[in-house]
Formats: sequence, structure tokens, C-alpha cells
Amino acid sequence: MSDPFAITPRNAFAMIHIRLNLTGATFVCLTAIAPLLAADPAIQSALEAPRMGVGTTLREIRALAEPRILPPPAPKDLAEWQTTAERLRRDMLEQIVFRGRAKEWRESTCGVAWLDTIPGGPGYRIRKFRYEALPGMWLPGLLYLPDKLQGNVPVAVHVNGHAPEGKAVDYKQLRSINLAKRGLLVLNLEWFGMGQLRTPGFAHGRMNQLDLCGASGLAPFYLALSRAVDIALKLEHADPARIAVSGLSGGGWQTILIAGLDPRITLANPVAGYGGFRTNILLDDMGDSEQAPADMALVADYTHLTALRAPRPTLLTYNAGDDCCFKSGHALPPLVAAARPIFELHGAGDQLRTHVNHRPGTHNYDQDNREQYYAAIGDYFYPGDRDFARAEISSVAELKTAVELDVPLPADNVDFNRLAQALVASLPASPGVPADRAAAEAHQRQRRDALRSLLRVPTYSATAAAEKPSLAGSLQVVSRVYQCGESWTVPAVEFSAMGQNPERTVILVADAGRASLGEQVARLVTAGQRVLAVDPLLVGEAKVKAQDPEYTYALFLSTVGERPLGIQAAQLAAVTRAMRTARPAEPVTLSASGPRMSLAALVAAALEPEAIAGVELSGSLASLRELVERNEPVETLTELFAFGLLAEFDVASIAALVVPRSIVVRDSNERMRQELAPLAEWYRIFGSDHRPVE
Repeated sequence: MSDPFAITPRNAFAMIHIRLNLTGATFVCLTAIAPLLAADPAIQSALEAPRMGVGTTLREIRALAEPRILPPPAPKDLAEWQTTAERLRRDMLEQIVFRGRAKEWRESTCGVAWLDTIPGGPGYRIRKFRYEALPGMWLPGLLYLPDKLQGNVPVAVHVNGHAPEGKAVDYKQLRSINLAKRGLLVLNLEWFGMGQLRTPGFAHGRMNQLDLCGASGLAPFYLALSRAVDIALKLEHADPARIAVSGLSGGGWQTILIAGLDPRITLANPVAGYGGFRTNILLDDMGDSEQAPADMALVADYTHLTALRAPRPTLLTYNAGDDCCFKSGHALPPLVAAARPIFELHGAGDQLRTHVNHRPGTHNYDQDNREQYYAAIGDYFYPGDRDFARAEISSVAELKTAVELDVPLPADNVDFNRLAQALVASLPASPGVPADRAAAEAHQRQRRDALRSLLRVPTYSATAAAEKPSLAGSLQVVSRVYQCGESWTVPAVEFSAMGQNPERTVILVADAGRASLGEQVARLVTAGQRVLAVDPLLVGEAKVKAQDPEYTYALFLSTVGERPLGIQAAQLAAVTRAMRTARPAEPVTLSASGPRMSLAALVAAALEPEAIAGVELSGSLASLRELVERNEPVETLTELFAFGLLAEFDVASIAALVVPRSIVVRDSNERMRQELAPLAEWYRIFGSDHRPVE
């Protein structure tokens, strides 16, 4: 049998630390200098030629996700709805918000520090404070205090969205000032990633590091809100029966999250901040990580959270020509259609009102929208009071600078990344190396089941829906489109040398897509191998090309109960089985380039011990802990942040499920050698004397 990586004049490349045996039980780490062989233009042309229709992946994601979104609530009577509402709140909090290790944070004792008071304007002053969302995570806030307070008065909690200025943004200051002048206590809160918290560790894509560690990244968002409400209710003169929350954009999302799940919120006014999952996925209104937490759509939709407001006063404000997201024409009607019947069941149809802003009609919380908010406060908190001002009180001259509103925070303030670092220190729990082969095989069976369940890995059959043979110089080329199950199209191109009978097949995948694989195809085909270059979900030609960033669609798959990493692994396993069925005599190995595809290939090999003969990885992470150590956001390596993955598995423990088949790791470094060193003992248990690292 020929050596597929034999050094010949045409495929020569320098290697160090080489120890390779694809037919036996071998683990190898090697460092390679780039191949000297350049890709043939004909090969490159074949790799780059499109195989799928434009928009195929987006259509397939929508087709899979949309039926899984729960329909709006439709109770037959009020008693049924009250039971449903209690279950929805409980399930959202227990299964989504405080999932996994986040349960510990819910019961933690947190502090508040009241700081200096600065002058405001006529009739009010501003007191600075900071409070803990969870231990060590301090957030800044401002309390607008009316000069004259008598008896109990309403409290307004103002949250902001994606405004870099944070709590200092002018439209938020103006509504806080206006309500203070009307005699309300007002809390102006900072939001993660904005204003004073505009740091890499608080960027929203870092919350997924917590998900990776098995602790809901949504929990800090909710705790920041609920702890603020705790503070509001303890204020002298605060009326617990009149608590309002309002915010724009991400602040609108915060508003419906806390106001839907926390019965203490009396009046809610979300402004252009959210839509139902169905309109989100069908009309590209995806939002950030927190708006699509793992598995939420299996428990509730935002239509349900809106219905949970009944019978409490609720004003839904949207903008007719919104140039950001959640345009009124498509976002508002489904929410009203879901919530209106529930308000009417309570006999409180007049407690749900809507407003559509036309001037300016863009993504705004400008004067028209603010005055609608003031009017709702007047109608619901001061009924019959004709003196309550609905019009804006001019206060532009009283706006403060961000420096003036700055709240001192601890230098070692805990952010998402620091919180994840604390979690990751003990992850994953190591089960150790089994004592003998029987124990090792039993361990592999149990852990394969656990990995398959954690990543929700489906089992697909792959059929070649279309094949197109052609020639590329001296190579036979077959362009192929696989249909994986009923859900996915996977484009692939097969290469083999004319007149040769390959002894094995190598399936190539890369983070950069199959178009980046020209040199590898040339090298392997020259060495006598059959090569299949594949683009799994979210890679190469199978990327999502849409209005919103691609990572948001991956997050949405997780929201409806899938795991993109599990889908990618399932696609690779299905294609491998199809190749083995077509040519039973040819062993099939997976060769992956880049951290995303390396992990997908490793998972596929771990879960498919019969069809996949071995795996070769280039550019792999040595450990999933690196995602936290490097403070990676979910936007860069989206699939790897699968909920709870690092709580149960790491690269080495997944690789142990591939033993005794071949594992080859290119671009080895000291971290890789240390992390994967235990595999040497695994191979020894299975009867191989090969060392993991030379």
C-alpha cells in the first residue's frame, strides 16, 4: 500500500516530529511548512465553481427553524391562561435564564453603594450609585431625585440599548429629567457593552463564553434588571404599585424581558426593541446573543412574553421607517395579535396600547415617542389628574456630559470574561484514563452518547442529489450536491487521478471553505488519494448571505434547539457513510483546517467509529479553554460556543473517543502536546506502542 504522504518531487514539504500510520492505531503531532506544490488552476476553478443556488442555506435554516417556533398562546379561558402564565414564567427562569451554574447567582447576596449627589436642574438632583448584578460585577447607575417628595410616588427604571454613550445618551437623559420634574423617582441604568461598560469583556458576544461553561449567559442581563428593581422598591417614597420600565432597541428587549417575567413591573414601554421569533428569522431581524439564548424558542416566544404583560399597562412603541430593526409594519402586528386576546380575557383590553412613530420614523426615542410614554404614565399612574403634563418639558440645557455622570467602579470589576475565567478553571471534570481496554471501550460508548446528546447530533442519510463529472487536466472531477436528511444541502467536489485506483479517500474541510483547499487537493491526489472537498453548514458556499451577520443565524439554530456544531458533525458523518457505501474497499479519513472545522471533524470521528478511519487536524484549538483565555467573542468561532460543551468535554476528551483510529495534528505546539499527552495512554490500552508526541 502506498504512503499517502510520501515525500516526492511534486508534493515535497518539510516536516518535523513526523510519526504517521493511517492504517494502524496512531496519534501524531507534526509541524509542517507550507507545501511547495501550488494548486493547479483547473483544480482551483473546480473548487470555486458554485454548486448551490443562491440563498440555499438561509432558506434551509428558515425552513428548519420556523416550524419549531411555538404558536402564540390561545387559552380557552382565563383560568387556563393563568396556569399557562405561571408555567411560562417558571420555565423561562429555570430552564433558560438561570440554566446550569447560573442558578448559584440567583441566590447570591449583592451590594449597592450610594455615592455623591450632583446638581441636576430646576426641581431635581442626581445621585450616583453602583450595584452588583452578581458578586463582583458592579454596574453604574443614576438616581434622579425630585426636590419635593411626599408620600409614595412612582418609580421609572430606564434602560438603554446599543448607544455607545450609554446612560449619558441625550434622549435617555431627557426622559429621566422630564419624569423627575413630574415628581417620579427615576433610575437611569448602564447596559453591558455601552457607556462605562463599553469594554471587550462586557461585549455581548462574550456572554457566550458563559454558555460554553454551562452557565446561562442570559443570567447577568436578567439579574442586572431584577436587582435594579430591588433597589427601586427599597427607595424611600417608592410606590411598589407603580413601577415603570422603558428603553429603546436593546433597552426595549430588556424591558420586555423583565416586564414579562417579573410581576412587579406595573407599566412597560418597550420601544423598537424586539419582535417575535417568526418575524425575526423570516425577515432578518436577528439581534444580539442575548436576544436568542440557547433553547428559548422551545419554551417561549416573545409573543408569549408580551402576552404575559396582561393585565398590566403596556405600551408597545415602534417606528414606521425604522432603519435598524423591528420596523412597525412587520414586528408590531404579531405581538398585538398574540397579546390582545389575553388582555381581553382579563377584561383589560384598554391596558394594551400601541404607538407607531412616523416623524422621524427611524430608530428613535425622540420627542414624539417620549411624549407617548409620558402620556401612558399620566393615564395609568395618575388617572384623572388633568395637571399631569403630557408634553415634553424643555430640558436640553440640563444635559450632562458622560464625564459628569461617571460612576466610579472597582478596577477589578468582574465582566463576562472574568466570570467565565472563574468557571473554566475547574472545567471540564476529568474522568481519568480507564484501567484496561474493556473499561476504555465502555467509557467510549457512554461518552459518545453523552456527546451526541449534548450537541443534539442528528443522524442523516446523505444522497447525491446532483452529480456532474468533468475533467481538470489529468484529473477526474465530479461536482456533487449531497442532500443530508430532509434539511440540508452540502456541496462537494471529488477529485481523483485519471487511470489510477485510489486505495483510500480523504474528505477535506476548512474554515475558509473548499476554495482554500487547492494545494491540499493537488498534494493528496498526486499521492494517489481520492479527495472530496466539502462545505458543511456555515462554511464556504454554505455560508449564510443575508442582511444580518451570519453568526446570528447560527445562534438562532441554537435557540430552536439545534447545535450548529452538531449539525456540521452530522453532515460530515453522513457524507463519509455515503462515500463508504459507494466504495466499501476505500477507508475514509477526515482532514480539517481551522479551529471550527477541526472540532467538527473531531466530533464526527468520535461519533462515527465505523465509517471514519481517522482524522487529521490543522489549526485546531488545543483546548476549548482557549476561547475564554483569549476572550474570543461568539462572532468569530460561533459553533464552538455550544451550551455546556466545556462543562463536559474538551478537545482531548473528544479525541479519546477516536482512539484507536488515527489522529494527526498539524502545527503542533507545546500547549497542544501538553493537552493531548494523555492520549498516549489511551493508545497503549488499545495495544499500540505509538507515542502521542515525538
